[in-house]
Amino acid sequence: MELIKQLNWRYATKRMNGTAVPAEKVNLIKEAIRLAPTSFGLQAFQVLEIEDKAIRDRIFNEACQQPQIKEGSTVLVFAANKKVTAEMVDTYMNNIAATRGIPVDALAGFRAAFDGAVAGTEQENLAWNARQTYIALGVGLTAAAALEVDATPMEGFNPAALDEILGLADKNLASVTILVLGYRDAEADGLAAAAKVRKSADDLFVKY
Repeated sequence: MELIKQLNWRYATKRMNGTAVPAEKVNLIKEAIRLAPTSFGLQAFQVLEIEDKAIRDRIFNEACQQPQIKEGSTVLVFAANKKVTAEMVDTYMNNIAATRGIPVDALAGFRAAFDGAVAGTEQENLAWNARQTYIALGVGLTAAAALEVDATPMEGFNPAALDEILGLADKNLASVTILVLGYRDAEADGLAAAAKVRKSADDLFVKY
């Protein structure tokens, strides 16, 4: 299976060489992220593509002092909605109705399933929505591997500082993860040729 070969090829790249990832490959990875499954299909997050060099410099200096932020080709910040609002759900219902050619009233039962989320606290909503970003992040990593684009997922950053830099507080968003796309610098990255270390299948999978 070709995918398994590519998943063995990929690793969390520590140093990148600055080479730009072709736009068509970036767009394919972004489309894979867009198509990732999420709870109820709500996609209660946004993915922010950071192109501006000055902003990337601020992120490196103030929020995430990992070299990939400056060396990578594309920086994607996964930011979860802090609160699920009735307006968000209504927009989703209208999108379903328009896409599938059905009256929005036919979705009343499905719409009611979101009542708990809308009534939930910001803390509860953010915890739920943040988990959805990890699903999308995983799909993005897999798509990058399939395209032989190196990718580094990051949690080791200061989310409060990153939120401040990107002005997320006023947008009902909070940063959760970062995904940097680029190409490995095999000479500078000591892990580029290292063997992948994982549990054995027998240790990982348990039958009941």
